[in-house]
Amino acid sequence: MAIRSIARPGASQPPPSSADSGGFALFNLGFRPFYFVAATYAALGVPLWLLVWAGVVPMRVSFATQWWHTHEMVFGFALAVVIGFLLTAARAWTGRDTPSGDRLVALVGLWLGARICFHAGLVIPGVAIELVLIVLAASAILRVLVAAGNRRNLFVVLILAVLGAMDIAFGLAVGGWIAWSPDAPLRAALYLVVMLTAVFGGRVIPSFTANALMGIRQFQRPWLDNAAIVVAIAALLADLVFAGGPVVAVLAGLAAALHALRLAGWNPLATRRKPILWILHAAYAWMPIGFALLACAALGLVARPPALHAFAVGLVGGLIIGMITRTSLGHTGRPLVAGRSETAMYLLVMLAALARVVGPLLLPAQTMNFYVASGIAWACAFGLYALVYWPRLSQPRVDGRPG
Repeated sequence: MAIRSIARPGASQPPPSSADSGGFALFNLGFRPFYFVAATYAALGVPLWLLVWAGVVPMRVSFATQWWHTHEMVFGFALAVVIGFLLTAARAWTGRDTPSGDRLVALVGLWLGARICFHAGLVIPGVAIELVLIVLAASAILRVLVAAGNRRNLFVVLILAVLGAMDIAFGLAVGGWIAWSPDAPLRAALYLVVMLTAVFGGRVIPSFTANALMGIRQFQRPWLDNAAIVVAIAALLADLVFAGGPVVAVLAGLAAALHALRLAGWNPLATRRKPILWILHAAYAWMPIGFALLACAALGLVARPPALHAFAVGLVGGLIIGMITRTSLGHTGRPLVAGRSETAMYLLVMLAALARVVGPLLLPAQTMNFYVASGIAWACAFGLYALVYWPRLSQPRVDGRPG
């Protein structure tokens, strides 16, 4: 049970493709190369940012290095995971092939080309290459969803389209062609990823939990799910428009309460002995924490960065490490059991979030030390994933099935 767990009932399994012929399997299915490059980039990119931030390594870009860091974590790291996940999920949802083989190599090549451009300070070429990647990936996903009549998941194409628009806005803002701060489209892009986790988290976390823990009691109501998502969207939009104030505080506070109630209904305490489950609940707990901190920031009680990093490190990073281990196990034909290495990855990402968000709030004099600790924990988590999962991602499924 991996991404296939959220496939529509009756979806057939995709037929073997030419890329599933055995041997080197890295480009058999979207999750394989994109998860690997995303994890590797996360392991290298954050330590590099810390060295740049500390003034040890110069970064030759024409804009603030903080914006470079934010852009690369959203459009370099998170976007790679989103594309890999959606290419794989679309195949499971529809039973139709998504890019593999040479087409998948080309998509990964575009991702790598964009990274090279942004590290060289070439913003417009980087955005242009990234936009081609997003358009091609979205087109491939749209094609199979439309062909299969899968309307329920068409919204993911819109998410990718808006991410592409925010990338364009970032490039225009950096170049001075529009009167926006580059921070605005970057925050908007992060908030889009946050909402993507809210939607898919609400689908998979309670279902994975119920399937693994037979007889578990859960409280789920469509009205609560809908209210939590709608209020969260309103709060994030308000933050983008008003950048603080009572409206943002009220909406963000309400979103925090609704998402806390939503999580409580999934019975997270029952998962404490199953790491592959508790990481998803622990990561989602950063959703209400992030909104609570955003409400405090809107009132001037704390700065905004703790809220943003609660979303980025705790929520997005936590769900990513939980899902890329889970889906990699499931889609390579392995049991959905987290071993010691996976458990270490989960603990390290949660430690990274605590150090980055909570540490500086409690002991501001130790802020730099907390930043370094967070970066080390983050890099170790994703570096461990890249090391442990490389053989699994690059070799064929152990059960001989395609994918």
